[in-house]
Amino acid sequence: MGSRYVVYRDDVAPQGMSRPVLTEAFGCRYLTETVHCLDSGATPQFDSGDHEELLFVLHGRGRLRLGDEAEEFGPESGIYLAPGERYRLEITDAAEIVSVRVTAPEPDVEIGDRRTVSALDAQEIGHATAGREYRILADPSTGFRSGTHFVGDVPTGEPAPVHYHRYNEVIYVIQGNGILHIDGERNPIHPGACIHLPARTLHQVENTGDVPIREVAVFVPAGSPAAAYLPDGTSAYPTQPDDPQGGVR
Repeated sequence: MGSRYVVYRDDVAPQGMSRPVLTEAFGCRYLTETVHCLDSGATPQFDSGDHEELLFVLHGRGRLRLGDEAEEFGPESGIYLAPGERYRLEITDAAEIVSVRVTAPEPDVEIGDRRTVSALDAQEIGHATAGREYRILADPSTGFRSGTHFVGDVPTGEPAPVHYHRYNEVIYVIQGNGILHIDGERNPIHPGACIHLPARTLHQVENTGDVPIREVAVFVPAGSPAAAYLPDGTSAYPTQPDDPQGGVR
């Protein structure tokens, strides 16, 4: 019997240039995830439809064509697409891209000036439990109404305690090896592991390798990647408040 929370990219049969890894059929009600493998050249036109869409470039280079505008992107770039936008990717160096779609975007959130392409190394480092670090690529301050798009690093050594989040999240593992402990499951994670993490679900990521686990993730609604809670609802990180709804069993 397979996991209820983890899908491995290589176990999903490609549909053309894409692998739909985390789907509504898998139980992903708020966010879905697809991996695109793109050769050099222009892609067919994509349409974000009714969704907000977040792309993360694992490797490769190219240009985003959005209307009359063109913007360059490279490895470890995040890209934000609003609902109703049609776009093409002009790939100059074969690329692998993780796409996450918000199934029901939040319409009534105050946002800042839009930033369409965000280079990871240009973003500030934030800190979370057990020495974790993260960089935010998009959130309401950059035009992404519904959630937060970030890259996080889970260090080697003692793992963070068992905890939960108040948001719904999907994750793609970029590097490193470990174990996801969740709801009685013990799932190996490695590059290409795709994780569906429902809100208020207790879990723990154990790094069993010798390098940090790096993951790119999107969660809704928006907030801080450092917002994590112990089972009794106490904040797992000192700068974050306790859960006003109390803990989970």
